[in-house]
Amino acid sequence: MMNVVNSIAAARQQIGEWRQAGLRVAFVPTMGNLHEGHLALVNEAQKLADKVVASIFVNPMQFGPNEDYDRYPRTLEQDSAKLSEAGVALLFAPSLDEIYPPNSSTCVEISSVSTGLCGDLRPGHFVGVATVVAKLFNIVTPDVALFGEKDYQQLQVIQRMAADLCFPVEVVGVSTVREENGLAMSSRNGYLSGEEKQKAALIYQVLQGAAHQIEGGERGYRQIESAVIEILAAQGFKPEYFAIRNAETLAPAESGDKQLRILVAAKLGQTRLIDNMGLCL
Repeated sequence: MMNVVNSIAAARQQIGEWRQAGLRVAFVPTMGNLHEGHLALVNEAQKLADKVVASIFVNPMQFGPNEDYDRYPRTLEQDSAKLSEAGVALLFAPSLDEIYPPNSSTCVEISSVSTGLCGDLRPGHFVGVATVVAKLFNIVTPDVALFGEKDYQQLQVIQRMAADLCFPVEVVGVSTVREENGLAMSSRNGYLSGEEKQKAALIYQVLQGAAHQIEGGERGYRQIESAVIEILAAQGFKPEYFAIRNAETLAPAESGDKQLRILVAAKLGQTRLIDNMGLCL
């Protein structure tokens, strides 16, 4: 039976008991409104540890002033049922004041991989992500933590933070779970109309098309990027970026790079969609 706790003290007590018993702990942090992508993280976590801890916390620090913090779906009851059914042992669902007590002033900022792409378009976003994940790592003290590859830049930021700050946790990326039409599963897909959801499949299609060109020997990366942005704009999207990057550094890819990541962000209506694809040459 899943234990649900709201306080840091209660979470630490339960995890401490598992530690004394020599059990291995996996952690899946979320903002709730769970879908099959989140549950895939839980399923993978079950393979890597004796006990799985999940958290649900809508983190205001990673939302910009004109973003959707206030309307972000809060579905704790339904989420709890899904996590319990998936075999999660402990759900940590803290209040805002529990994570950010009055007069909190410490932030965690990661340079390099947090710049460019979403880092430039959403100022302060990755400071918010790194800060809350650092807090959660200190509370849960997991052996392994799992994050979806859909948010690839976020995954790189967290992996770098864990290494730089010497957190004794393995940060594991899990492959993106997709709708039948290829659209990456996301809590924000609920904002899309039925027609928009079908149209959004183009995001995955242009990723596949670019990957096919590169696998075929094309190395004019900037030209590919420009062409795809034109395609998205012509189909009614508002493209923010389409970028072919070095998978490790996220620097613009050069012809000699062997591990690539193709990343895209675009708005369809009022909904911001992101996706990416890895490529090994």
